Amino acid sequence: MLKAIEAYLALRRATGFAMLNAEWLLKSFVAFAAERGQTHVRAQIAIDWAARGPSVAQRDARLKAVCRFVRHVRVEDTRHELPPANHFGARKTRRSPHIYSAVEIDRLIEAALRLRPKGGLRPWTYATLIALLSVTGLRISEALKLTVADVTCDGLLIRETKFRKTRLTPLHDTAAAGLERYLARRRPFSEADPVFVDARGLPLRYIAVKETFDRLVCSAGIAPAARRRPRLHDLRHTFAVRALQGRPADRSRTGAHMAALATYMGHVNIYATYWYLEATADLMRDVAAAGEEFFAEGRQS
Repeated sequence: MLKAIEAYLALRRATGFAMLNAEWLLKSFVAFAAERGQTHVRAQIAIDWAARGPSVAQRDARLKAVCRFVRHVRVEDTRHELPPANHFGARKTRRSPHIYSAVEIDRLIEAALRLRPKGGLRPWTYATLIALLSVTGLRISEALKLTVADVTCDGLLIRETKFRKTRLTPLHDTAAAGLERYLARRRPFSEADPVFVDARGLPLRYIAVKETFDRLVCSAGIAPAARRRPRLHDLRHTFAVRALQGRPADRSRTGAHMAALATYMGHVNIYATYWYLEATADLMRDVAAAGEEFFAEGRQS
């Protein structure tokens, strides 16, 4: 079974998946099965192994890792049994994002420009970073990894991202001009230099950015919804929701719009993009209205 798992991991990695956690889980399962004299996946053995996880979510993740492997390997060897993927009944939930208004984003940028030291680079660094995140929907990790060479005339080159993919993110003329003004102030030494740096000229660290952003949210007077502080990552959520709100009125073109947005944002699975339809009440109302219209037409016919 170990050879089959190694072949499976190699194939998934060739398509861009890191598979680090999956490798650890599957090799742990192989050892567990071998102790019980099994050379093929048995559903009950997989469930028993997955049940060793300390929480329902982890038990579910362990079993689903085995299920994904079995679906692959059963194409050539049907002796492997496919366990019931939902055996543990876990349901993944996602925190509702804070969708920033245009006024709130302006206040965040203004608060960043008031950061100390006055006249230094730090206020401009944070103001530019927040503005860039809000108009591109980049992950914060992607923005912090940008080098000067990644800022091209065609847009931002986002290299080896969350799913080991590289993509080109176009910039509006105003966004490109704002970034160029920041780089002129930043005065990098070479194209290999990071775009966003701290006071010592070193790449900005995520923890420092998060702590500063949390203070800026307070300074900007942005009230949290449902007692949850608006997050840095919510700028990405805001971009996605605004892009969906601006989709074509013709629903026959909505699918293409969703696919384009998924590619733009670097989603490996379009389901991650469809989740944004749930993020705001007006989008959900539109989905509900479309559903009612569909069923009403079905009843009339």
